[in-house]
Amino acid sequence: MTKYCLTVTCPTQRGIVAAISGFLADKGCNITDSAQFDDLETGNFFMRVSFTSETGNDGESLRSEFAETAKSFGMNFAFHDEATKMKVVIMVSRFGHCLNDLLYRARIGALPVEIVAVISNHMDYQKVVVNQDIPFHCIKVTKENKPEAEARIMQVVEEAGAELIVLARYMQILSDEMCQKMSGRIINIHHSFLPSFKGANPYKQAFARGVKLIGATSHYVTADLDEGPIIEQDTVRVTHAQSPEDYVSLGRDVESQVLARAIHAHAHRRVFINGSKTVVFPASPGSFSSERMG
Repeated sequence: MTKYCLTVTCPTQRGIVAAISGFLADKGCNITDSAQFDDLETGNFFMRVSFTSETGNDGESLRSEFAETAKSFGMNFAFHDEATKMKVVIMVSRFGHCLNDLLYRARIGALPVEIVAVISNHMDYQKVVVNQDIPFHCIKVTKENKPEAEARIMQVVEEAGAELIVLARYMQILSDEMCQKMSGRIINIHHSFLPSFKGANPYKQAFARGVKLIGATSHYVTADLDEGPIIEQDTVRVTHAQSPEDYVSLGRDVESQVLARAIHAHAHRRVFINGSKTVVFPASPGSFSSERMG
């Protein structure tokens, strides 16, 4: 049986859950996991439902037949085949810890994504990428050629059919136009010291101030630099005995983990943008299992 996911966003009102579950039951579908959130401040309702079709209904027929129910509640909705991996383009500069972590997780099936291209403004990771039969594109970016460079980047994204761009420590600021065009489809990672420690060597700045927690934040990219809706965060404790170099190493580990968790949530359709924030539902049972190890 094919496993599907239904995501719904709409104004809150009575009867939404009953309408969705009733529709699925009538179509011979069995709900295996469900999560919902009613935001009383904004009046928005969010729901994610995993289900199996026990009578052979496919996603297209369900989508068509659900349209009438959706219209009566003003729903934005989508049906997704959970076996279909999300196509992703990774962008990286000269720090490769997140890139290497994502390549490994995708290879063993720990992330439900297909990496269809890697774009960099340097050549450092060309061999790493092409050795895994993934297209590598080196696109240099300067102040003078930025519009042309971003046009080439978008050409790669569109030709690869990518649904998501991941900035895995890509050290270039994207234009407002690109952020708007890919709204909700670009994920970034940075150290959690922002905005406290901006500029060069933030870990050294943190060391000098004697911080006791370092961490990372993954968020959607918007035109406001590093201010997009947050998807995932984590921290690691440090003490007076650690050096600035320890901070960097620990920071890279937590950055890799946080970015992977954010992509996992997005690829499983668990993240809903809610104004300047996000709603992130828990993972469905079995969604962290890998196809293989090594």
